[in-house]
Amino acid sequence: MLSMKMKYALPMMATLLASASAMADVCALPNLALDDKKACDAYHQIADKADITLLHMVPMQDGVRLATDVYLPKDRTGKVPTIFVKTPYNVNTLSGSTLQFANLALDNGYAFVVQNERGRYYSEGDWEILGRPQTDGYESLSWIAQQDWSDKQVGTLGCSSSAEWQLALAAQNHPAHTAMIPAAAGAGIGKIGRFQEQGNWYKGGVFQSLFAIWLYSVQQNQYPRMLPGSTEDDLRRLRHFYDLNAKMPNIDWKKHMQTLPLVNLLDSIAANKGPYTNMIQRTPNDAAWFEGGLYQEGMDFGVPALWLNSWYDVSIGPNLELFNYVRTKASDKSVRENQYAVIAPNLHCAFWRLPKHTDLIVGERNMGRVKLDANQLVIDWFDHWMKKDEKSFAKKHAKVKYFTMGSNTWQTADSWPPKNITYKTFYLASNGSANSLYGDGQLLDVAPSQASTDSFTYDPMNPVPALGGGVCCNGGASPGGSYDQRGIAARHDVLVYTSAPLAQDTEVTGDIEATIFVSSSAKDTDFTIKLVDVYPDGRAFNIDDTIQRVRYRDGFDKPTLMQAGKVYKLTFSPMSTSNLFKKGHKIRVEISSSKFPQYMRNLNTGGNNALATEAVVARNSVHQSDAHRSQIKLPIVKR
Repeated sequence: MLSMKMKYALPMMATLLASASAMADVCALPNLALDDKKACDAYHQIADKADITLLHMVPMQDGVRLATDVYLPKDRTGKVPTIFVKTPYNVNTLSGSTLQFANLALDNGYAFVVQNERGRYYSEGDWEILGRPQTDGYESLSWIAQQDWSDKQVGTLGCSSSAEWQLALAAQNHPAHTAMIPAAAGAGIGKIGRFQEQGNWYKGGVFQSLFAIWLYSVQQNQYPRMLPGSTEDDLRRLRHFYDLNAKMPNIDWKKHMQTLPLVNLLDSIAANKGPYTNMIQRTPNDAAWFEGGLYQEGMDFGVPALWLNSWYDVSIGPNLELFNYVRTKASDKSVRENQYAVIAPNLHCAFWRLPKHTDLIVGERNMGRVKLDANQLVIDWFDHWMKKDEKSFAKKHAKVKYFTMGSNTWQTADSWPPKNITYKTFYLASNGSANSLYGDGQLLDVAPSQASTDSFTYDPMNPVPALGGGVCCNGGASPGGSYDQRGIAARHDVLVYTSAPLAQDTEVTGDIEATIFVSSSAKDTDFTIKLVDVYPDGRAFNIDDTIQRVRYRDGFDKPTLMQAGKVYKLTFSPMSTSNLFKKGHKIRVEISSSKFPQYMRNLNTGGNNALATEAVVARNSVHQSDAHRSQIKLPIVKR
């Protein structure tokens, strides 16, 4: 019974002096359960250094109140700047990154404010993806700036959902929004430059499964909603006994991803469909994407930003595109000149969990000792802008810091991509049988003299399985990172093109551009492309990959079906990396039509893929000739 009591008592830990004293008494009891001990450790970490007020119900312009917790450093001598985190996840007990950020802020003289998005936990209203950053975010900044302890400077911080809302907020130019750190913020980006992923919903016009799985976890009404008009004291009493953190049933996502029609996916697990049912039927250029909280091309950007990204995250391409967009398009010169980026080799949001004394393994590939002090980056950045410490960041950090895989080293540059690159074109070539690892596909640095066509059968009921890559939040349906791809490449429905062993070390750093010429027996289909580093012992590690739906070959605003047998030019959105292909290694390109369940299958009917219940088997081809130069352009660092 003690453990249950602790679970529900901890969230109330320091709302009132009496509650704090009671909490301290409970934490002094012997024989605490392990979970209770962890919670008490968290309590002591914070209570010893902070004045805490939980559940400020901050009113928005429509009357909805957002649950907001405030932690003030006890040793403050005047007004203080604030580090602000906004999240859809449970903050009723401090844990994980929220606890880490709270300690980091308090230890360095900042107030720490954390708020639940509308419709989540004790926040009122109906939940919406990204939590209305233009209004709720703006008004929350105003509320913080108006508090008697605030010096009217706010830095926003967070990863994933806690980063994505910051982007559209930055377009509002709130006077208190002094600096920001968006980490892995791809789902906050709509259309930007060469990318139109609409918040990672798509890649190349193909629905990414992560959103169905993520929506399952956040759009459910897992707990009773609070009565309208409940006072802060009412809510605090409720929070004393209930943390509202309901456990979700375990789901076999690999099984349920087979559901047809796709629009019924959440029905198959008896889930609240929420916004999923409508969103899955949109197209990439649907007007609704431009009406919500996504940052869209054409918006201004008014805040200095430190962008944290990683090679094996779902959002690397759009994030780097937006980083460059702000550096050239922001109306304020100071904002343009104060955009910084760090690109690490880790998985989604793992910047604060990198090993300090051992090698980092990402999937199956060893990245060596990464040595990134994310906490110091955060404090250096905020001290520079909110404490006017000119030595804290700009003089210590380059505009771009990126990790080069293969050499396992950090490098710096003044821009992304670095200026010391030149593009080298590699051509797909074969004798017409590039199927599988055992075929005759070659990757040549000169255009082949012989025309060829490589064909394979794409059966949506037997798709190529996903193994590694830029993955996030998909409930274990497919792993992220870098894995040996030989098992995938052994399939006959994968075309494999491999270079000769490299005569010297070759560093590929920047945007990877690929164009292929394709045909199909179907009205519509998809093509995937993957860049692979082949080791002398045969291991073949994926570097990056992407996908493109052929109906969108002329633009997401011009969907056009295919004619059987006709050859079409297909250009992929850029891939991004920094990888040293060492002497003796080979460069490989793999092409197919599926990577399931990371990308949901094209059923090849030419209709609305979300509503289709049957699939068409397609015969797909890649062409190489004088008129059809299927190729990949690699950014090679000049030595």
